[in-house]
Amino acid sequence: MSDNANPWVTGGPVSDEEPEVIPETSPMTRREALRGPSAPQPTAVPVPESADRLPTRQVYGGATMWWVGAHGGAGESTLASLVLGSQPAGHAWPIAGERGTVNRVIVLARTNFSGLMAAQRVAREWAAGTTGDVVDLAGLVLVADAPGRRPKELRQLEQHVAGGYPRAWTLPWVEAWRMGAASAADMPREYRSLLSDLNLTASSN
Repeated sequence: MSDNANPWVTGGPVSDEEPEVIPETSPMTRREALRGPSAPQPTAVPVPESADRLPTRQVYGGATMWWVGAHGGAGESTLASLVLGSQPAGHAWPIAGERGTVNRVIVLARTNFSGLMAAQRVAREWAAGTTGDVVDLAGLVLVADAPGRRPKELRQLEQHVAGGYPRAWTLPWVEAWRMGAASAADMPREYRSLLSDLNLTASSN
């Protein structure tokens, strides 16, 4: 393994039946500093099997951010509705149709086990260089899958998976949005801080 290899993404595959043992770590805070690789590491990370990779989708027109769900129900549409000029990527890498254009993306995942495993697969794919130089990965956003504090095992796994991304943020459960549309007017502070960190503007809805 190269000295520059990222141990968070180069480890072996994780079985759904037997999760890998994660070292004891402190929970992620709302605002994380630069913590993972800032660019892909194709010489250190093997390309995943096609079944473990996101599809690509050619897109046209600019967007302030593309929200890439690592799995269904990750929150692409919700974040797109809250952030001015952003777009949901449809659980695919948004590849610009215009030559020389690089799309800025954030990967989204829920904080349950399957969501975190999906986020880890996406990190491995990106680290292997499959997106080339047409995608600028800003980081990972983990969206709470349920109200309340998560089990210690999931918090540890969050920390582990987040290490494969340039930056990572966690967003809380919003009970009001469960029964109605998400609104920028009542975004919790964690959402507003995310937008501030990424120099994004809230929509006027």
